[in-house]
Formats: sequence, C-alpha cells, structure tokens
Amino acid sequence: MGDATSLATVGLAVASLTALWLAVGFFFAFPSWWNNVLYSVTSSITLVMVFVIQHTQARQQAATQRKLDEMVRALPAANNRLIAVEEAASDVELENLADSNLDHRKQAETETQQ
Repeated sequence: MGDATSLATVGLAVASLTALWLAVGFFFAFPSWWNNVLYSVTSSITLVMVFVIQHTQARQQAATQRKLDEMVRALPAANNRLIAVEEAASDVELENLADSNLDHRKQAETETQQ
C-alpha cells in the first residue's frame, strides 16, 4: 500500500473523488445525513491511514536497524554485543553497554588530549 499511495495518479483519483463528492453534495443541497456520512468516512479513512503509516514506519525502522547491525558486524574493532541491542533481555544489559561506551569515550578523550 505504501507504493500505491506515493503515485501521482492515486492523488489525482482522491482529488477527483473529493470533487465528485462536493458536486453531488451541491446538487442535492447537502441533506442532513450528508455530514454524518462525511464524518464517518473521514474518521474511518483516518483510522486506516494511522495504521498504514505506523506499519510503514516500523518496517523502515527495522530495515535501518538491520543495516546498522550489519555495519557493526563489518567493523573489526566494533563490539559485537551491540548487534540487535534493541532486543536486549534486560535494562541492566543496556546500562552495562552504555557504561562501557562511556568508558571508551573517556579513554578516547584522554588519548586525544595527550
């Protein structure tokens, strides 16, 4: 669905349907039920689009994370414990890795000052 929504023809189709919706509304002088239908349709479409956007963002984030994991794996001096760290079993493990990274940073700062 992500590929379909990025096409210009889909945007034109949505704009055409909106124009048709308004034309029919003007023709029938916007009956009282018109607002109810409009609110229901727009709410439903909004709800569906929220899930589509969330799904797309989750896929992109997962792909980015796999790419970063591959970069860590490719560097010989990198800490391989950082691969898939987002799926760590506990917060303690994450804190230990953060402390280790801070130690490396302090060591690097000390080396650059010398």
